[in-house]
Amino acid sequence: MSLAKLYASMALTIVVVTIISLILFVGILSLLNYEITIQYILFFIVFIYIIQWLLAPYIIDAVYHVRPAKPGELPWLEKAVRDISLKSGLKPPKLMVAGIDIPNAFAYGGPLTGYRVAVTRGLLEILPEDEVVAVVGHEIGHIKHKDIVVIMLVGLIPTIIYWLGNYLLRWGWLFGWSSRREESSLTPLAAIALGAFLVMVGFLLNLGVLYLSRLREYYADSHSALTVPNGSKKLMRALARIMVATGYLKKHGVKVESYNQLKTLFISSPDHAVSARSIRNIDQVIEEIKRMKPSLLMEIFSTHPHPAKRFRFLERLSIA
Repeated sequence: MSLAKLYASMALTIVVVTIISLILFVGILSLLNYEITIQYILFFIVFIYIIQWLLAPYIIDAVYHVRPAKPGELPWLEKAVRDISLKSGLKPPKLMVAGIDIPNAFAYGGPLTGYRVAVTRGLLEILPEDEVVAVVGHEIGHIKHKDIVVIMLVGLIPTIIYWLGNYLLRWGWLFGWSSRREESSLTPLAAIALGAFLVMVGFLLNLGVLYLSRLREYYADSHSALTVPNGSKKLMRALARIMVATGYLKKHGVKVESYNQLKTLFISSPDHAVSARSIRNIDQVIEEIKRMKPSLLMEIFSTHPHPAKRFRFLERLSIA
């Protein structure tokens, strides 16, 4: 996928999902004559979305034991965050450290907290500094592209449609088998039929939102490639080490032991993080990953593209 195709795919996905969602949404409200119960459901879902957006940073901090990086703790990473942000035309996000062993990084934040970029203790342990910088370049890309807000807004109406479908299914089932009836513009049978249709359409629209999420991951990858020196190669190496450390490659049948300098010296397999750091020929692991065959069924339910597709995308950026 080229950058031009990526931009076109993101724009088309947003337009299609939004237009279909709005048409259905307006049609539903008209059909149901803006019933008071429906209005309560709409208000409740929007309220939950807003509260989630506002409180999510505090929840993330608590769950993942996130704290601000201490002054002078990671000077090289603080400088990288400032430099990448300057290139991106952004105010530098606050650098955070998550006290968990899982190698990961994430961008988050909102109007109450400002934007933040967090790296986990596990990521700092298994990656060289230049590869951590490439990962941070990806996360700052999410902030620059406002991905949190974009995905939230595009996914709002499909979520409402799905939950309205659930409501109508329950309402129709309850009053279809009950001698009591509520005054409504729909019969119980019609409510069940409409509810089932809306659940199906809401489900399909949310697959479109997941597809958009995968496209935004490519978009963030491109940001790292364009703002970090040799960013494509460094990000591929970082992702490969993370997949080794988390056992992802073993689960998918890729053997990394042949690239590992620690052979049979231990009574049990070395810790994944040690294994990831000890791999000297990480570029060979990258080639193995690029040869993996993506599963369409697994990918359509994922927020991230298959690693093989991400690596091929990054490789094309590196030679563009």
